[in-house]
Amino acid sequence: MWRRKSGSSWGQDVAVRAKICGITNAKDAELAADAGADALGFVFVPGTPRYIDPDTAHGIITDLPPLVTPVGVFADHPVEEVERLMSRCGFRTVQLHGSEPPEYCRQVTGSVIKAFRVREGQEFPRLEAYRVHAYLLDTFVEGKLGGTGNTFPLEVASSAKAFGRVIIAGGLTPENVAEVVRQVNPYGVDVSTGVEAKPGRKDPQKLRDFLASVRGAA
Repeated sequence: MWRRKSGSSWGQDVAVRAKICGITNAKDAELAADAGADALGFVFVPGTPRYIDPDTAHGIITDLPPLVTPVGVFADHPVEEVERLMSRCGFRTVQLHGSEPPEYCRQVTGSVIKAFRVREGQEFPRLEAYRVHAYLLDTFVEGKLGGTGNTFPLEVASSAKAFGRVIIAGGLTPENVAEVVRQVNPYGVDVSTGVEAKPGRKDPQKLRDFLASVRGAA
């Protein structure tokens, strides 16, 4: 299993990491960082509700505290574009939410989180073929890459832990995340919809409650 490169707070020995995804503005980024988020996700998939343009992302990432990890989220982008945005915006961790094959993941420099959408009754991909830093499990919803607010059976996540670090996403809220952490003890949890006031805008109280629930359960 690969080790995360130095310089990332996600590599420290803490119980369960919490990533707040779909950051679109500096106010939400500051709120999440101050509330104790380990990582923030910036979605570079045009046409999605939480898309952020590179210039705005660069400005936010530049002002992040040193132990908060920025993560660029992509879906079937050319590797060259991923690398260009990594350099332009100033992040070294990417989350791949498309149908990227193992060889694609090996071409990306920096740390790679590969997302898999879990669909009931469908054979799960061979995770061991993906030599990445973590596997993110999200709920399959036709026509959507993520941020659906739907959950999936947790036994899938427990099985996936045999292959490496597992991050759970999909339908997490301040009310249910503690139970997910207790049942699975994942490497991390990832939330977007569950702490929003509306798509692309975080609810301050939900965000603080979510992070407090993660810490309390861990």
